Amino acid sequence: MAVKIRLKRIGTKNTPAYRIVVADSRSPRDGRFIEELGTYLPQKKRDKFTLKLDRAQYWVSKGAQPSETVASFIKKATKAAAAATA
Repeated sequence: MAVKIRLKRIGTKNTPAYRIVVADSRSPRDGRFIEELGTYLPQKKRDKFTLKLDRAQYWVSKGAQPSETVASFIKKATKAAAAATA
């Protein structure tokens, strides 16, 4: 089973909102998923996304492939976590 970390659209027309989910690559975009890792609200000014970084890193370590957008979120969250501890 190929697992991907990707976005699932939940917003209405002209109001996009997304959930960051772990899903089987064969399932449809808005279909079944294994676990929800966070949210992405592109219309907000600040704090556009939330992410459970520990769970995302766990899934990546197990072989899950993040999409380009989710990979950038993981990178940003990792930098923010490193800056918070420093």
